[in-house]
Amino acid sequence: MRLQQNNLDEAARYQLQAFADWLLKIGDGNVPSVDSNDDEEGDCIEIPQEFLIQSPRDPIEAIIDAIYQHFDMNYTDANFLRQRAIITTYNETVDKINEVMIQRIKTPEKTYLSSDYISKSSTDADAHESLYSIEFLNTLKFTGIPNHEITLKVGCAIMLIRNISQANGLCNGTRLIVTQLCPNIIEARIISGSNIGEKVYIPRIIMSMQNSKWPFIMCKKQFPIRLSYAMTINKSQGQTLDLVGLYLPRHVFSHGQLYVALSRVTSSRGLKILILDNNGKYTNKTRNVVYREIF
Repeated sequence: MRLQQNNLDEAARYQLQAFADWLLKIGDGNVPSVDSNDDEEGDCIEIPQEFLIQSPRDPIEAIIDAIYQHFDMNYTDANFLRQRAIITTYNETVDKINEVMIQRIKTPEKTYLSSDYISKSSTDADAHESLYSIEFLNTLKFTGIPNHEITLKVGCAIMLIRNISQANGLCNGTRLIVTQLCPNIIEARIISGSNIGEKVYIPRIIMSMQNSKWPFIMCKKQFPIRLSYAMTINKSQGQTLDLVGLYLPRHVFSHGQLYVALSRVTSSRGLKILILDNNGKYTNKTRNVVYREIF
C-alpha cells in the first residue's frame, strides 16, 4: 500500500513492482539463503548492491550523511525531518546515532535528570530501598522508558514514547521539534500525525516498570520522550517515510523485523542500507528471521 503511486511511466512502474515483489519475498522468507550456517537463526540473504552504503569512513557518520544531507541548514525544517529516519535493531545503537546527531546542532544544550524510586506497592518496599541506592536505580534501563539523563537542544527532533493526550495529537510515536526548554516543561511543535504544526507542552510524568530480574516495581518521573533521528525497528512500525537508512551493525533477532524495516519506505530510491559483519567490516549479507510455519 505504501508503494502505490499514480501517474508513473512504464519504467518507474516496473521498478516499483520489482521492489514490491522483493519486499514480499523478504516478508515471506522466500529470498534464497546464501549461507548454510545452522548456528544462527534465520536465513543469511544478500542485499542488492543498489541499496548498500559502503564507505571507508565511520559507519555511523556514513549513514547519517546519506540520510540527513545538509542537516545543518535543515535541522528545524519539519518537512525535512518528517520524511526521513535511521532505523536499527538495538536501543544502544539508537542512542549512539542520536548523540552524534544532537552534537551537530549548534545551540545550547540542557540536561534533564529523572527522579527514580521504588514503588511503595512493591513487596518489602522498605527493605528494597535500603538495598538499592538511588544511584543504582538511575543506571537501570527498561524498554519503552526514557533514560535517567536526557540531553536536548532547541531545534532537536524528539518522539513521544507514551500517550499523553490523544485529543491533542500527543500519542506514542508522535514526532516533534523542540522550541523551548524550561525547567519543568518542554515546548515543542508537532511534525507528524493529525495535529501537524500545533505548539504543545510536554510535562514530566511518572512511569512505573517491573522486570522479573528485579524484585521491586520502580517508578521514574521524567519527560516521556527520546530523540527521534534514529529509532528501533520495532518503534518504527506505522511510520511511512520517503528516506530510510537501515543500519545493521548486528542482525535482526525476531520474526519479520527485516521486512518491517525495509517496508517503511515509499520508494526503492529512498532506501539506504549499511550492514556490518562480526568484524565490523562492510558486507552485503544479513539475517532474515521468518517463522514460515505461522503462514
